[in-house]
Amino acid sequence: MYYLGIDIGSLSCDAVLLGDNGSILAYSVVPTGARNQEAIAWATTQVLDAANLTESDIKAVVSTGYGRDRVARRMAAVTEITCHAKGVQVIFPGTQVLVDIGGQDSKAIRLDGEGRVMEFAMNDKCAAGTGRFLEAMARALQVDITELGGLDLGASGNLTLSSMCTVFAESEVVSLIADGVEICEIVSGLNRAIASRILSLVKRVTPDL
Repeated sequence: MYYLGIDIGSLSCDAVLLGDNGSILAYSVVPTGARNQEAIAWATTQVLDAANLTESDIKAVVSTGYGRDRVARRMAAVTEITCHAKGVQVIFPGTQVLVDIGGQDSKAIRLDGEGRVMEFAMNDKCAAGTGRFLEAMARALQVDITELGGLDLGASGNLTLSSMCTVFAESEVVSLIADGVEICEIVSGLNRAIASRILSLVKRVTPDL
């Protein structure tokens, strides 16, 4: 028998098809868009077609993500925090702190080293430092979002952004570009601001660090 996992997030819908022994048979990542049920159907069809299976071959469906309750035929709907904890224990056993930067929120999760969640903190009131924030900054800089991690090479590290609000930060970046500030310096300021924000989340769940 086969098992289907669906993670329906704000930016993408991810599907993974597993065999009885836990092996990954197929996976798919599609944009969520404005109609999450269409994204769920699309991702599901892709993995079934890749494995040459039909829905009748699926023994159980488990969903996670902000749209997890929209997945039909689900056996269970599990929070992404629990899924992160289980997943990281399989991939990196003994992990005690996990950081998730999602499309519209960020999370810091403290684990007991055996995959159980001890505490977590979320930044879900503002998109600052999340995927949508990074998309807006990449758009303002006219670069691909995948380039942001390395574009700060050679920067002095002296530039500090005055705001992490997506709207204000985007306006500030546009102004800096107009003033002739080098892209590497702007990206350095962005990366350090995001790192600082994530560190504050981590400290909330690990005050002894």
